[in-house]
Amino acid sequence: MNKEFRIMKTVLSILFLILLGSVQAQVIKKVKITELEKIVTDSKTPLVVNFWATWCMPCIEEIPYFQTAIEKYKNDSVQLLLVSLDMKDDYDKLQPFAIKRKFTAPIVWLNESNADYFCPKVDEKWSGAIPATLFINNRTGYRKFFEEQIKEEALEKEIMAILGSR
Repeated sequence: MNKEFRIMKTVLSILFLILLGSVQAQVIKKVKITELEKIVTDSKTPLVVNFWATWCMPCIEEIPYFQTAIEKYKNDSVQLLLVSLDMKDDYDKLQPFAIKRKFTAPIVWLNESNADYFCPKVDEKWSGAIPATLFINNRTGYRKFFEEQIKEEALEKEIMAILGSR
């Protein structure tokens, strides 16, 4: 009986660890615009930075196909960073929202409230409308900003451009 109990306890412990690992989600870091600028500037790989919010339906619609497209180009080291522009009061809702929607890309929350300050640091023409996406490849000098929802076909073309394959 003692041996059976130890085996059952071990099996249950392993199942618990597996379950914990599958439920545990990424920590959504709070960043200032200066930190985000550093991430973009220091990126050694092609980077797609998508600005979104939980209340923005076009944003929510495009994130799944952004993730799929980035996965397709993972051998080319293309990275996706989701930057939430949700209000401070909604920060605690981000992680459950991302889990429910199966967002797998890294997510940060932009801890800024003055769009007149942070928008021009991303792109001088950005009005603050979302979804918005920055495509950047520091190795080639490629940089392009979109202040609109990007359709799947256009996303594919832009990823090819960021890779220099256009």
